Amino acid sequence: MSPSLAPDLRDLLALHLLPGLGPRLTAALLQRFGSAGAVLRAGAAQLRDVPHIGPKLSEDLSQAMRSVDVDAELVLIAKHGVHLRRLGTPEYPAALAEIHDPPHLLYVRGTIQPADARAVALVGSRQFTGYGRRAAERLATELARAGYVIVSGLARGIDGIAHRAALQAGGRTLAVMAGGLSRIYPPEHAGLADEVAAAGALVSEAPMKQEPLAGMFPARNRIISGLSRGVVIIEAAEKSGALITAEHAAEQGRTVFAVPGPIDNPSSAGTNALIREGAVLVRGADDVIEELEGVRAPPGPSPARAVSPPPDLDDVQRRLWEFLGEGARHLDEMAQRLGLPVPPLTGALLTMEMKKLVRRLPGNRYERC
Repeated sequence: MSPSLAPDLRDLLALHLLPGLGPRLTAALLQRFGSAGAVLRAGAAQLRDVPHIGPKLSEDLSQAMRSVDVDAELVLIAKHGVHLRRLGTPEYPAALAEIHDPPHLLYVRGTIQPADARAVALVGSRQFTGYGRRAAERLATELARAGYVIVSGLARGIDGIAHRAALQAGGRTLAVMAGGLSRIYPPEHAGLADEVAAAGALVSEAPMKQEPLAGMFPARNRIISGLSRGVVIIEAAEKSGALITAEHAAEQGRTVFAVPGPIDNPSSAGTNALIREGAVLVRGADDVIEELEGVRAPPGPSPARAVSPPPDLDDVQRRLWEFLGEGARHLDEMAQRLGLPVPPLTGALLTMEMKKLVRRLPGNRYERC
């Protein structure tokens, strides 16, 4: 037996489950018929009169309305501890309601609180570098300690790093999913998803069993930016999906921030281009807070954490490990600063690269993994 639901919300859920309807068509239908229940009672001929709904879609919708299984969706909602937030109610995030195409229903696992209005999104590449990791950890930690909620997409790479750093700092974090909340993606982040739900919320507009198809991620990104006061892009190549989030943020009137990167590293080509186009350059949380609040961040404990060197390193490898803790370095600089001949230096770097302790970058530069 499925959980009970208020009739108007049940009707909206049924409408939401119909294939082929997005936020804009749903809004057009609700405006034309006045309520979700009236839409569900309409025939194909009436649906055809709605702008942008042609003969084929009207027939498809009319057919789907007769077979939509709301009860099965409600069983999954209850099983996974999810609740619904409806557009136009006090429980719906106010910032998200302001965008031009907000979801009419949000699936939420966890809690959304009024304090979540003070949110900043941190997004970036799945193929991150050590520099990107350090930037994401530092920003998420500092912003969480300053009372900001960290929003991201639970993806591999920068997104997951930002969520984890916010949690480790004792902050709240929201993860916006492209697919349904019964299908955590990527699957290796299932444990992280549980932690996010306990200290914030998992959020999606997709039905519970929806697979996270590639075309759904750009739409997901508008929710990430819509929930946030500003969006920080950390490491993005020229065609990175994170840049779509920046586009949504600009269209929604959110502040776009970007972390600069090495000019010879393709991983930072997109972020550097954003800065050239007018995004706010970010060196630390102070830059974000000053832009959003007009004040510098209050002093607080340093987020830096000492990292112990891996075991079984010889003297040369240990010196390299400690030196690369300052950031990526060229081979010639390492040889000069450490006073080491190039042959044993390259041999040590090769060994460390095979152990996945360092990685080689373009231009004969190296960094910690």
